[in-house]
Amino acid sequence: MTQPVVKRKRVPVHGVLLLDKAVDVTSNHALVAIKRLLNAEKAGHTGTLDPFATGLLPLCFGEATKFAQDLLEADKTYETTVHLGVTTTTGDTEGETLETSMVAVTLKQIEQVLQCFRGSIEQVPPMYSALKREGKPLYEYARAGITLERESRAVTIHQLELLDYTAPELKLRVTCSKGTYIRVLGEDIGKALDCGAHLTALRRTQVGRLTLEQAVTMDAFAAATEALRMQTLLPVDALLSSFPAVLLRADLAQRFLHGQRLALEKEGVTHPANTGRVRVYALADQRLLGTAQLLEFGVLAPERLVHASTTGS
Repeated sequence: MTQPVVKRKRVPVHGVLLLDKAVDVTSNHALVAIKRLLNAEKAGHTGTLDPFATGLLPLCFGEATKFAQDLLEADKTYETTVHLGVTTTTGDTEGETLETSMVAVTLKQIEQVLQCFRGSIEQVPPMYSALKREGKPLYEYARAGITLERESRAVTIHQLELLDYTAPELKLRVTCSKGTYIRVLGEDIGKALDCGAHLTALRRTQVGRLTLEQAVTMDAFAAATEALRMQTLLPVDALLSSFPAVLLRADLAQRFLHGQRLALEKEGVTHPANTGRVRVYALADQRLLGTAQLLEFGVLAPERLVHASTTGS
């Protein structure tokens, strides 16, 4: 008689895993696989990578999912290969070839064109994207042969560095604001050079202050022991390292966790000089309590709170 399959009970896991995503793996597949390996109750990612792209994919578990939005808003760095002279339906290797052209550009011309894409620029989101129109992602329309009008939007290219040019391929490093499509950037560079282009490689190397050097591959994580997997997780506050810290004594920490605003100056608590987002800790054990907005006159307004039983740092 066949024995019934007994499902493992999910357990609370809190922390951040920096995954080096492999090519041809969807971000959601990677998240589900890692969640299963950790047997975690709750998980989420901080923005997807296209299947053909590789590199840094921060995955959040438990209380860390409350702060995933902060990485969605963060600047990101990529290294990419732009193949000049060939355009595709998707702007990368996953699409069908649309047009081929001769490539006869000089390094001087390339540098002049790259200069035009540094700073604040306008981008039209691609049809092959997850942006939704009337409840459906744009890529569903594209697969049905439908092209919809899309409004351009402002993004910022903080850094655009030419790493190598061996015709017909440009290798670039790009640091950009949220919402930037590197596929569109590659296509637009190709248009500006009057030869067209598409991406043949894309690797994300940094999200906010998190870097690829800290990341682990799926194979390495799967081969690790359960104890080592847990040790690989970064603490919840790894997502918040760019925010100043505020330390609260026990009585204030308790009031903060109840959602009360605190007058830090009146309470004699040292706080950052500037207003804005802060991360808040219990002074006694350095436990992360959550995030808050530091308002004028040293008023601390709770924002997202960490469950009292969670070790945040």
